[in-house]
This record gives sequence, structure tokens and C-alpha cells, in this order.
Amino acid sequence: MKTQIPEQLKADVPLTTMGKLLLVTPVVMTVIATLLAGLASSEMTRAQYDRAYAAQLQSKAGDQWNYFQAKKLRSAIQRNSIDLLQATAEVHPLDAATLEKIGDPGNAATREALLKGAPPAPPAATELDAGVKAALEAVERAQPESEITAILGKVENATLAAVLKSSRDNASAFDVATKPVNQAIEKLEQLFEKACAGSDRAAIRDFTVARIRYAAARYDAEARLNQAVAYVLELQVRKSNISAERHHKRSGKFFFGMLAAQAAVVVSTFSLAAQKRNFLWSVAAIAGVLAIAFAVYVFLYV
Repeated sequence: MKTQIPEQLKADVPLTTMGKLLLVTPVVMTVIATLLAGLASSEMTRAQYDRAYAAQLQSKAGDQWNYFQAKKLRSAIQRNSIDLLQATAEVHPLDAATLEKIGDPGNAATREALLKGAPPAPPAATELDAGVKAALEAVERAQPESEITAILGKVENATLAAVLKSSRDNASAFDVATKPVNQAIEKLEQLFEKACAGSDRAAIRDFTVARIRYAAARYDAEARLNQAVAYVLELQVRKSNISAERHHKRSGKFFFGMLAAQAAVVVSTFSLAAQKRNFLWSVAAIAGVLAIAFAVYVFLYV
């Protein structure tokens, strides 16, 4: 937008300080209106980006919740299988002597997993930031969104990203720790079937119960790790939506500031045209100052 002042009107304006200000007022207000329009557009673009990013994070969180539910379901199925075996046949705890008799190919971790029905201990969780911990507790207790938003507003994006990385690293470390145990148990199962086939079905049954008990405990541990990742992703979704809402509001306020600056252009132009330099120019100047002050306020505090 470019404002041209007719030469005749220029000649009518006295070359005083007020006259010079009156001449440049439309041009200055046009520049301010253009800047505010650019800021409004920029804020709206950032709001749209944050909304799209939140949708991506929500999809990832959904995947983690699906993993959590699937592993909890597998754990329940394993425990039901144990209950059926114990209800239909006599089952004894597996002992170390039986494993040695078969020719245990596993290590101490494998024997521990079968004899106690427990997987290797998951990695120790790192100490959470106080704000992240409070936000997680608020989400778990299903507190109102306004309270969760107030807590998350004090948490930095970098802090959430670090907690998410730590949670994912814990899940990966647990998978690495259990992989050799799983492979050793599979080999042991084959050895039991060969050594006890047709002769000692009770030993096979005892081993099967021990293997299933270990699998149920492993699925429970994996489910908890997936749940931890899902909760952090949920926080990131909310954080991104909070940012999107903030940029959307800033865009609207910058837009109103642009309208005020454009109104100043119109008023100052009419002031020149009507040669009512005092009152109308004052209105234009006040509108321009208000537009600038409003834009600064939005940029710094909203």
C-alpha cells in the first residue's frame, strides 16, 4: 500500500513542524499497518505449525498406548494360562537342579528369570523435573485442562524433550537386557522337549509354567515403560496446543493493531484533504500511537 499526497494539498500545508508531521503521517501509518499485517500472518503460520506438530505427537502417543494395551493384554493371557494349568494338573516350582540336569545353556540372568519368574530389573528412572512431575501427576489424576495448562506453561520444551528421550532410552535398554534371556529360554524349551518327551511330562509342564510366568512379568514391565513414554508424549501434545493457542491469540491482536493503523491512514488522509489539520490529525496520531503501543504489548506479554 502506497499513499500519494497531492501536490496541491502539500502546498496548502504550512511548512511548520506540525505541517511536516501531518504530511508524513499517512506514510508512517501505512508502514506500521504493513508491519502489523506481517506479524499477524507470521503468528498465524506458527499457530498452524504447532497444531500440525501436536497432531503428529498425538499419533505417536496413540502408538505407545496401543503397545501398552497390547502388552497388558498379553500379560493377562499368560497369567490365565498359568491358572488353567494349575487348575487341571499338579504344578511344582522349577528348581535349579532340574535346569542343570537338562543342560542349562543360559546364564545367571536366565536362571533368575525362570526360578523367580521375574525379568531383569528395568533401568532406574532418572529424577524428573519438578514441573514435569507435577504435570504427569495432574494428567494421571485427570485434573481439569486449565490446571494442567497452568503447570505446563512453566515447563520448557527442552525439558520435556529430555524426559522423553530418557523414557525411550529406558525402554530400549530393557529390550536389550531381556533379549539374550528370551533367546536362552527358547533354547531351554527345545532341550526340555527333547530330554523329557514321553518320559517326564511333569518337568515340561513345570518349565512351561515358569516360562509363562516370566513372560507375564516381562510384558508387565514393558507395558509400564511404554506407558511412561505415552504420558510424556501426551504432555508434549498439550504443550504444543498451548503454544498454538498463544500464537493464534497474538495473530488476532496484531490484526486489530493493523486495523487501527489503517484507520489512522484514512483519518490523516482525510485530514489533509479537508484541511482540518488540528483535530483530525490529532485523532490520526493518537490512533497510530495506540497501534504501536498495542503491538509492543502483544509482542512482549501476550
